[in-house]
Amino acid sequence: MFEFERPRGGERALLVHINFPYQPDQDDQAEFVELVRSADVVDVDLIVASRQSPSARTFIGSGKLEELAARVAAQDIEVVLFNHSLSPSQERNLERELKCRVLDRTGLILDIFAQRAQSFEGKLQVELAQLKHLSTRLVRGWTHLERQKGGIGLRGPGETQLETDRRLLGKRIKYLNQRLAKVASQREQGRQARKKADIPTLALVGYTNAGKSTLFNALTEARAYAADQLFATLDPTLRKLALGERQQMVILADTVGFVRHLPHDLVAAFRATLAETREADLILHIVDSADDDRQGKIEAVEEVLDEVGAGAVPQLLVYNKIDIDGFAPRVDRDDDGNPWRVWLSAKTGAGLDLLVETLEARFRERTVSCDLVLGADEGQIRAFLFAEGAIETEKFGNNGEFYLKLRLTPAILRRMERRFDLSHDRLEVLADTLAGAA
Repeated sequence: MFEFERPRGGERALLVHINFPYQPDQDDQAEFVELVRSADVVDVDLIVASRQSPSARTFIGSGKLEELAARVAAQDIEVVLFNHSLSPSQERNLERELKCRVLDRTGLILDIFAQRAQSFEGKLQVELAQLKHLSTRLVRGWTHLERQKGGIGLRGPGETQLETDRRLLGKRIKYLNQRLAKVASQREQGRQARKKADIPTLALVGYTNAGKSTLFNALTEARAYAADQLFATLDPTLRKLALGERQQMVILADTVGFVRHLPHDLVAAFRATLAETREADLILHIVDSADDDRQGKIEAVEEVLDEVGAGAVPQLLVYNKIDIDGFAPRVDRDDDGNPWRVWLSAKTGAGLDLLVETLEARFRERTVSCDLVLGADEGQIRAFLFAEGAIETEKFGNNGEFYLKLRLTPAILRRMERRFDLSHDRLEVLADTLAGAA
């Protein structure tokens, strides 16, 4: 059992959203409601107010605080949720006044992740983020539990309960970091193996509920969990995908959705998982085309990608859910004719063929056509090239030789070098052909 697993939902919650006119980068009110519903909480009511600036003590003003306290008592509210980041002291003061649990936006997102984590790795990551968040909430939080351990053989003030809790939290955080370091090492081994085999990796990223898992399932015929809720996917899933007639093999990675102001502790804890994005050959940035705020959400995703070191990875925008607004499938190209955006519907399948064709064309550039002549006694090399799918056409000579037209990749050439004793001249010609294409 993990330290901070919570029972699933059902709590009666009062929602609070404060508008600050001089803060342009505010969290969306509708998204807040979706977050709450994703946490399986019964949202009794949403209270919206305006204020020039937050109160240092309770975030909201005294009048609004009295109104909240009355509502909490009258409606049997179990938790009050704020669509803002609260300081530890503000959270404690609010709980003291409202006499119920108070959770800010960061705590709410961590709670959702705690409910959704299924894999062992995911649970480790969520617990680490929760403990780091909780450690900031211990400051002067449990003064009523302070106990001195002084006495015979233990002179001096001893250790307070607060210090004990800090020490235990520190030990648990250290243990989780060690376990996650092992997970990161295992993931790195897998990535190195894919690089050695020259298999490209595509990472699906996007704002939460943009349809990443639906697209992932449509492309790979996998059964990754997909639902119309925020953070439906938490544990990363990798599947092989064969592109087009040539069956060019790539790895498709479905990742956790992003959100505005994603907690830094959560980003840090999921760094091993998000490394799949950082090390990808191409990022498929999935966008909800029917969302009025799609540009703002694109920018929010870009911020997280920069934070995890994936800002420089090439991207292809995929505008999903075109069935909602009735857009037609299409591929948008830049001035040089290169595709930069594909419009499709993962739900209906419209435009999926355009995406596959775009990806096939992009990764086809990794291969080149060349000719190779094999003697009658080099059947093993011919069989190897057939197994690799590298032979496009072949003709037979009068003396039993094979005239092959090949489509080669650097990885296939490296495997040929290791496995067969090809003459230096023939290898050099093939290598020069590949180098010239690069």
